[in-house]
Amino acid sequence: QVQLVESGGGLVQPGGSLRLSCAASGSIFSINDMGWYRRAPGKQRELVAAITSGGSTNYADSVKGRFTISRDNAKNTMYLQMNSLRPEDTAVYYCKLVIQTTSWAYDDDYWGQGTQVTVSS
Repeated sequence: QVQLVESGGGLVQPGGSLRLSCAASGSIFSINDMGWYRRAPGKQRELVAAITSGGSTNYADSVKGRFTISRDNAKNTMYLQMNSLRPEDTAVYYCKLVIQTTSWAYDDDYWGQGTQVTVSS
């Protein structure tokens, strides 16, 4: 069993910052790609940022220069530092980790429970 716990969401004023965390625990052999997604009201889920096991990153155009994704492999944890937040960043943010639970298992996707980020004055 693998559990993902997200934290760090909340209400922030435009221009403010938040840091999201996604911690994985349980039966984990290796964690490969990691990513943050979000779903705004009335919109489809979109990829916000992703990071590979080697540390390569990519970002949605709308967050480039404002958000930074990182990972701490020793802690099985991923982060999303969000700066210069805008009202249009308001959404539920989900983490997704691609995890291999044993050396003989295939990779599988695991999702966090979601955390609300609201940017409003």
